[in-house]
Amino acid sequence: MLFAEFHPGQRLEAGPFQIDQSQVLDFARDWDPQWFHTDPEAAADGPFQGLIASGWQTCGIAMRLAAQSFLAGSESFASPGVAYIKWPAPVRPGDSLRLVATVIEVRRSRSGLGVLRWRWQLFNQHGQEALDLEATSLFKLPMAPSS
Repeated sequence: MLFAEFHPGQRLEAGPFQIDQSQVLDFARDWDPQWFHTDPEAAADGPFQGLIASGWQTCGIAMRLAAQSFLAGSESFASPGVAYIKWPAPVRPGDSLRLVATVIEVRRSRSGLGVLRWRWQLFNQHGQEALDLEATSLFKLPMAPSS
């Protein structure tokens, strides 16, 4: 989507993305090697009563869905960061995840960049929210004509 296609209040959906145990284990071994992400047997007796994906993997899944569905072909080139990240419910192997992105603000900065503030929520197949974050995306736009 092009920057001009976004507007406040807009709700966008992407997915589903199916995550399996090997993806959870591979990511965790490389990037978040905590036992509840890497050891299915120990995780079964842990506080989550089973293996769960890293929250950072959950963010990566949301980014993939957003990039493929909303940012592909756009003028998007960077993000200065996120206002917050929350993981209300764990992502488990076998979950089918969908992204709901709600546009909060669309504006042009003084330097001429497009600024998009939006909320991303990732939901599993049961409608449970697994991720909630507010991101800012920057878009390289043509210079506005001077008056």
